[in-house]
Amino acid sequence: MTFVLVIHRVEDYSKWKPLYDEDSATRKAKGSKGASVFRNTNDPNHLVVMTEWENLEKAKNFAQSEDLANTMQKAGVVGRPAVFYLEEIERTEY
Repeated sequence: MTFVLVIHRVEDYSKWKPLYDEDSATRKAKGSKGASVFRNTNDPNHLVVMTEWENLEKAKNFAQSEDLANTMQKAGVVGRPAVFYLEEIERTEY
């Protein structure tokens, strides 16, 4: 399983969230298995998004797509996001 961690700032979370939600069907169709969204407690417009993907190729195809770039622009993403492709090697549950 592949994960993509994205850290970015948005102009306004309340503007970003509906566009993010609308894009969920596209993410699923392109191989996403789900996602978690986190907000900085000191800055609600500073976000971390972790998506799970079937494989690295599908994750990169989506992350580098023009569709995603357009959606992020419409949603008010500020600057260039930090993107990390991750492979889970261990999970600890308590």
